[in-house]
Amino acid sequence: MTRPLRAVGAALALVLAGAGVAEAAPEQRPRPLVWTDCPADPSGAPVDPRLRCTTLRVPLDYRAPHGRTIEIAVSKLATAKPGVRRGILVHNGGGPGVASLHLPSAQEAGYPQEVLDRYDLVSFDPRGVGRSTPVSCGRTAAEVPYELVFPFPAPDGSIAPNVRFARDLARDCLARNGEFIRQLTTANTARDLDRIRAALGEQKISYRAASYGTYLGAVYAELFPGRTDRFVLDANVSPNVTWQDRLATWDHASELRFEDFAAWAAERDATLHFGATPAAVRANYLALAAKLDRTPVTHPVAGPVNGNLWRTLYRLDSYHSALFQEIADWWRFLADDGAGPVPYWWLAKGDTGIPEDNDVAALVAVLCADTPAPRDLGRYQRNVTESGRRNPILNGMGANVWPCAFWPAPVEPAVRVTDRGAANILLLQTTRDPATPLVGALGMRATLGKRARMVTVDGGNHGAYDRWTPSCAVTAADRFLSTGVLPERDLSCSPDPAPAPDPAPAAALSGSAGPRGEQARAR
Repeated sequence: MTRPLRAVGAALALVLAGAGVAEAAPEQRPRPLVWTDCPADPSGAPVDPRLRCTTLRVPLDYRAPHGRTIEIAVSKLATAKPGVRRGILVHNGGGPGVASLHLPSAQEAGYPQEVLDRYDLVSFDPRGVGRSTPVSCGRTAAEVPYELVFPFPAPDGSIAPNVRFARDLARDCLARNGEFIRQLTTANTARDLDRIRAALGEQKISYRAASYGTYLGAVYAELFPGRTDRFVLDANVSPNVTWQDRLATWDHASELRFEDFAAWAAERDATLHFGATPAAVRANYLALAAKLDRTPVTHPVAGPVNGNLWRTLYRLDSYHSALFQEIADWWRFLADDGAGPVPYWWLAKGDTGIPEDNDVAALVAVLCADTPAPRDLGRYQRNVTESGRRNPILNGMGANVWPCAFWPAPVEPAVRVTDRGAANILLLQTTRDPATPLVGALGMRATLGKRARMVTVDGGNHGAYDRWTPSCAVTAADRFLSTGVLPERDLSCSPDPAPAPDPAPAAALSGSAGPRGEQARAR
């Protein structure tokens, strides 16, 4: 879900070529859509009864438009004021590989009335994901553990377990899916989005998304510049680099974000006892990870929690400061060898009728289908060793090997995003985002040039359009979506003064619109 920080190798740089499928293809008369009630949200969040769902068939391979087709699941929450309606506002949940069908139901509460009045809120499960034709590598959830999906090296620094996992997962994914999995590209998802636009009878779309969704939005705006209305891209990645480069930025970004958590914990040392200073908190975090590397602690649901699973839990909960207390709950449980209150295990997956490994399979599919990855395993080991030395919070995980090292070459070059097109894109970014760091947003800003304005917020949450942490970014985005007015120049600000404490129920934090939902979507 988020990234570009260093080159992995000039010889394997992204081929900066066009997509090979023209924008100006004639409009086809779409079949009438049949709208029904929506299925349950896999997150367990309630579904607005007004949300309607349908499916649309699209080509698997747009180079063979009359060949095999797949289904795309689409949702719509219509405006209550059709008299002032401007069009559709499309959402994507990030990832890649995160189900997005229910986002209109989840996001409605975060918009002001002037935005809700002007748009039907629309979303879709991207190709290969969720209720769209799903991809699977044939594995159970237990066979794709998060601390290996996110390739943390072994305690001794070796990446041999990561190499085995990546090679075997690539083998299983490719063997099970054939050409299907190789067509799960961002470019094809953008083409699917344009088929959705046409099926809904719209001339243009507006769009708001975060993390990976910013890349999808930028690719759509490049392929279909005449069909874009108002675009808000939040928590940005640099568009014209490889996924391996994007992933490598996680290591340093997590170092910056840890400073926020360490300061928070040090202020509460009287109750938490993690350290009276940020430096002490940092030393104790690393000591706990090393202890768990040697002796895991058993959680009654998660099972053994080793050092790498602890690093995974910390990283994902660092996506929003509202989840810092959950990091603290895990820290106390693990430091006390499993004594005391048991922290909530939110990574568990229920029975949804969707393949258990769908999110992992879709993540891997897009990463590997979009851009090539280095195949020199020695280079990965050297990069991990060096990054782990400089960035011990994640121990070099971001620089490590993914299944893409064992994947065939992409079926087409990645789309090169440029500054050609209307000035109708607003970029939002926090300064210490651990998943899509500022360096990526600067890359997106430089690439889009005159097409964009950027609003930067001094903070570390993953995403600046955040009703829990309002700021000038929220104000600018709401104004742009409702009036079409972009800021005259790039802006920066601090978050607004904190309001009175909000006793938000746990459901609000863990639903698909809350901080944990943002965290799960963006990876």
